Amino acid sequence: MIGTLDAVVLGATDHRALAAFYRDLTGWDRATTGDDRVTLHAPDGWRVAFQGTASAFPHQGHLDIRVPELEPALERALALGGTLLRRFERWFTVADPAGNPFDLGWQPNIPAPDLLGPVLDAPDPWPASLFYTALLAKPLTYNGDDGFAMIAEAGSQPILFQCVDGYHPHPGQLHLEVGVADLEAAERAVLALGATRGSDGWLDPIGRPFRLTNPDRG
Repeated sequence: MIGTLDAVVLGATDHRALAAFYRDLTGWDRATTGDDRVTLHAPDGWRVAFQGTASAFPHQGHLDIRVPELEPALERALALGGTLLRRFERWFTVADPAGNPFDLGWQPNIPAPDLLGPVLDAPDPWPASLFYTALLAKPLTYNGDDGFAMIAEAGSQPILFQCVDGYHPHPGQLHLEVGVADLEAAERAVLALGATRGSDGWLDPIGRPFRLTNPDRG
């Protein structure tokens, strides 16, 4: 293991408004961590951060939010400014007020909305899942012919990957922050796994940004 998952980060030009949408939708606890960042604390130890960006970029991924009842959750999302994109039997795909998609999935045995995990777009889920398996020491739990892969189990902060056509990574999009104890050692390790340095942090092997964080080094 190189590090541990610290936060899922979504960029937005109005990050406070976007954080308020998800807070009001889910009831997750809110904690402000700076002028340009708001963090929500979700069940199972998830931290979902909303960070200010100068320009809006497509997230190339989405949050998979589980809810005990679909229709009331959809009604609330729409009342808060969301837009229904697709309706399926067990989940709905909705756009938040900034235009980013997220899924509402039916999970009847939970008391309140929680986060299954982030779903990261990829041209090929296999190399992406292998990179984050090595980075976070999470086991590969699914790799199917349906274009999806998953590391870790539900309840253990899983990360999902889905195959998409026309994947074009951008700065400021949905990305992961990984906490490490030794920043220099972690940087050497991710380079060995195929990561490269980006303009603001690191890029994984498919070009998606991620960050290594250390409380002593920032």
